Amino acid sequence: MSEQLSSLHTLEHHDAFIERHIGPSPEEQQDMLSALGLESLDSLIEETVPATIRTDIPKGLGQPQTEVEALTRLKSIMGQNQIKRSMIGMGFTDVIVPNVILRNVLENPGWYTAYTPYQPEISQGRLEGLLTFQQMIMDLTGLELANASLLDEATAAAEAMTLCKRMSKAKKANTFIVDEHLHPQNISVILTRAAPLGINVVIGDVAQLMDKHDYFGVVVQYPNTTGNIIDHTDLIKKAHAQKALFCAAADIMALVLLKSPGELGADVVFGSSQRFGVPMGYGGPSAAYFATRDEFKRSVPGRIIGVSVDSRGKPALRMAMQTREQHIRREKAMSNICTAQALLANMAAFYAVYHGPQGLTIIAERIHRLTDIFARGLIQKGIRITHEHWFDTLTLELGDQRDEAFARAAAMGINLRKLDQTKLGITCDERTTRAEINTLWTAILGEDHGLEIDVLDQALLADGSTSIPATLRRDHAILTHPVFNTHHSETEMLRYLKRLENKDISLAHSMIALGSCTMKLNATAEMIPVTWPELSNMHPFAPIEQAKGYQQMIDELDQMLRAITGFDAICMQPNSGAQGEYAGLLAIRNYLRSQGQGHRNICLIPTSAHGTNPATAAMVDMQVLLVDCDKKGNVDVNDLREKALAHKDDLACLMITYPSTHGVFEEEIKEICQIIHDCGGQVYMDGANLNAQVCVSQPAEIGADVSHMNLHKTFCIPHGGGGPGMGPIGVKAHLVPHLANHPVIAVNNDDNVTNTAVSAAPWGSASILAISWVYIALMGGRGLRQATEVAILNANYIAERLSAHYPVLYTGVKGRVAHECIIDIRPLKEKTGITEEDVAKRLMDFGFHAPTMSFPVPGTLMIEPTESEPKAELDRFIEAMITIREEISAVEAGTWAAEESPLRNAPHTQADLMDAEWNRPYTREKGAFPAHWLKEAKIWPSVNRVDNVYGDRNLFCACIPVEDYR
Repeated sequence: MSEQLSSLHTLEHHDAFIERHIGPSPEEQQDMLSALGLESLDSLIEETVPATIRTDIPKGLGQPQTEVEALTRLKSIMGQNQIKRSMIGMGFTDVIVPNVILRNVLENPGWYTAYTPYQPEISQGRLEGLLTFQQMIMDLTGLELANASLLDEATAAAEAMTLCKRMSKAKKANTFIVDEHLHPQNISVILTRAAPLGINVVIGDVAQLMDKHDYFGVVVQYPNTTGNIIDHTDLIKKAHAQKALFCAAADIMALVLLKSPGELGADVVFGSSQRFGVPMGYGGPSAAYFATRDEFKRSVPGRIIGVSVDSRGKPALRMAMQTREQHIRREKAMSNICTAQALLANMAAFYAVYHGPQGLTIIAERIHRLTDIFARGLIQKGIRITHEHWFDTLTLELGDQRDEAFARAAAMGINLRKLDQTKLGITCDERTTRAEINTLWTAILGEDHGLEIDVLDQALLADGSTSIPATLRRDHAILTHPVFNTHHSETEMLRYLKRLENKDISLAHSMIALGSCTMKLNATAEMIPVTWPELSNMHPFAPIEQAKGYQQMIDELDQMLRAITGFDAICMQPNSGAQGEYAGLLAIRNYLRSQGQGHRNICLIPTSAHGTNPATAAMVDMQVLLVDCDKKGNVDVNDLREKALAHKDDLACLMITYPSTHGVFEEEIKEICQIIHDCGGQVYMDGANLNAQVCVSQPAEIGADVSHMNLHKTFCIPHGGGGPGMGPIGVKAHLVPHLANHPVIAVNNDDNVTNTAVSAAPWGSASILAISWVYIALMGGRGLRQATEVAILNANYIAERLSAHYPVLYTGVKGRVAHECIIDIRPLKEKTGITEEDVAKRLMDFGFHAPTMSFPVPGTLMIEPTESEPKAELDRFIEAMITIREEISAVEAGTWAAEESPLRNAPHTQADLMDAEWNRPYTREKGAFPAHWLKEAKIWPSVNRVDNVYGDRNLFCACIPVEDYR
């Protein structure tokens, strides 16, 4: 009995998370170590991580918590938030998320754990969703081309400016005109982006400024931030006469009723799709949209989904014109943005599919009608509205009664917007009710206002509404494609979503061993809080005292990340890794300027660095100088030293990925950092591979001055089929005054009060920060250390098992790889003609997503298994790769010609097996079922190999006509 009682303490951690996150059991880990000739994880780390940088588990991370403990504590923290009805507007509104989309997309790992659709044959579902998003945007904006989303509206505003600069025929002009009534966060990010590029931004009354300046572009808000609807037709003509381009930031719900900016003549239209069924989440994530004219298609930032054909001639979707992207064009890329907001763009598209054009019109008309009724009552009581035209937003001139009305509304549970000392802004939305209008009247007019909604509504019906000018009323149909006119019952919508989901491979199916992308477990316990009302229903510009829960959670995550990285401060605002790079280089640039060293503009980047780095450096007007690597994949220290010394007076920084994208821990990393510091430069460490460092080494201790952390990689935020992401940066103390701030809600740092923003919301996509908070709380310091060790173990196990079949391109000094390894297909290609793409497509027949293909070295595959994959899954992947090598050997031996081999014909679809004749030199079973486990569970690609060349030569980026499917 006493023995039973004494063992009860073990029940306290019966749901310990660490063993669930880490795939291999202790016994399996020992088996893998034995395969490496090692006895312990400690010995593996000693052979892999240089002794000069190894650290113990940092203090401040705490003990591992159970799922119950972590979620209970987070619930308590977030319970401090006061979730009031936010009628603040400014690009963020309350929404009603259709439950069929909430449960089957946002909360569904089949959607949120998928990767960016670089392998289209197993990504047709989300590609179709994104194509639908593009069609929706083209319909609403009146333009011929839309991308598959950007990070947020403010980022899109900055991208619009740079597109205008590239494409405007006013080549000598260097001024961008910004309407003073743009949302303030949009203005702030435009100013941020313009400064390093030397673009002159002027802000004010657009009509007046256009007469005073030689400009290349103009941007307005439609309707503007005060709610006013203005016809910009004449201004657009005037801009075009000056060979300048005209941009409009447009409210997506207003566009349901308003004449499209494209029809008015605008060249670029962008905005947020958040109010199409995506929660506010204290700032995100939500998808921006970006549309422009077809002639600018090769200068559009972000991803574009296009229609091509597969090898059977069947319509198939793919990411079009990938040569525009930064991994290929590097510093000549359109932007450094490699992360879209795919999951959220799909949600917005599905919102339009579910409601259809009629449903959207009803929603938009209802919002507008309630705004009209509210306005009519105010006017009847003598309140002045500052403009006569509106969709959903009113600006009230209240004089010295403003604060009293604001306070009364807050006491009644409604947040309004203060515009200046005498004005209040009020935005109606999808959740606005008749009762709420009455409450607002009471807040502004008092209890005895005497207004009756029904009476005012009848009067409005009799008189007709003039708040949208007749000349700006949309007068043609929208969303006419069948996809928007079919799936309106929940039964139809559920089956539509499931049909798309079934076309894709995600982590719900199998390992996605993408090097540098760290596709690890996105645990259910980590994901659950995202849709809690305490997180999802908070407006990013709500008074800070209402967001105490968010502030505590963000502050605790800040402390966790500082402990892990060793940095003095964290900036949470960047909402992607690329955005983090940008924020970090901006801090370096501004620091150097503050030291009288603004002329420093040389950025050294090793060829082993992450692909976004050169594009980011170009965005802050740095000159990129590449540093060679030696035959072992390490930075050539002599070449680095030579170039650093040659440019000593102009050296701004080094951008280095550690461990490198070649998959090795470089022994000389501290020396490398010291060389840069000795030459007056700063060190930017790309955090793409931080999963190999956590609790084993620290970027700040190694010598980095700034680094970004991919929370969607190392810290378990899911990739969402190509976004969302978060890329907060850590900095040393001297860079703290140069971190981003925000014009609406100041980020807590007295030193950076005048700094502008890099993202639309003060803390970026704040709701998904909770995912990383939960992950770190569940793992504790001990669990994080073990995760890093096993990530390195899994990679070395794969490298060891595959090394007898494929050359492993790079290893460290003791023959070990870091958390990823590169296998070289080039020798096999020379002998057989079989390429890395053939191997990637053949892996689909085994039920696997391919590793990273042709990056960072062309003709290779970069494999990163992460710590979450169990040994059985690793062995399955290894078996698949060995089987593929045997098939290559058959080509080499002349058994099959390369063109007739299962590799070149991969992936095999059900349509292939249904062919009446099978004239291939291998069996149907060999083609579609090359491994024994596939007979129990087979993932079928929905299309055959997609023709990339055809897709780019015949660019078509709208929904496919139904008859083409037939």
